[in-house]
Amino acid sequence: MGTYRLICHPDTPPIAVRNINVTLVEDPEGLLLRWRVDGCAELVLPAYAGSGRADELWQSTCFELFAQGRDAGYDEFNFSPSQRWSAYRFSTYREGMADRDMPEGVQIEHQQGDRFFVLTVKLPRLRLDAERIGLSAVIEERGGTRSYWALVHPAGKPDFHDAACFIAGLPAPGIA
Repeated sequence: MGTYRLICHPDTPPIAVRNINVTLVEDPEGLLLRWRVDGCAELVLPAYAGSGRADELWQSTCFELFAQGRDAGYDEFNFSPSQRWSAYRFSTYREGMADRDMPEGVQIEHQQGDRFFVLTVKLPRLRLDAERIGLSAVIEERGGTRSYWALVHPAGKPDFHDAACFIAGLPAPGIA
């Protein structure tokens, strides 16, 4: 199991969110990801839309995984509290975008308390051939405030596609 702390881009401060941690487990059954947002009093969640593929999820609160192997290509996965998801394959930095195949049975659930919000994603039968990953979140709060969270932020505007953001490794398979 691996747990990673996201940091907020300095140019996009949140209203109430104070911390985001992501736990990731890869095992023979697939992949489990859990984002925990501390300080959710102003959090805006998209309306329930049912499980299925959708584009432009990053326009509201959305949680993301990027995975890159040995070449310049990489995968992008977006998960919304609405239960919608997207998966893309890029041939290189922001180029050659195409829908990525996904296994059936993607599950997205969330829980919210007074102080925290948790999004859990179960991706059965998904194995990543990745050497490096990036974890991120777009957080929308009341009044249209958006903050951008990632493992690291290169100089300039928020850009989760920048390979400098892909700094984490996957946990060893079989860890529960």
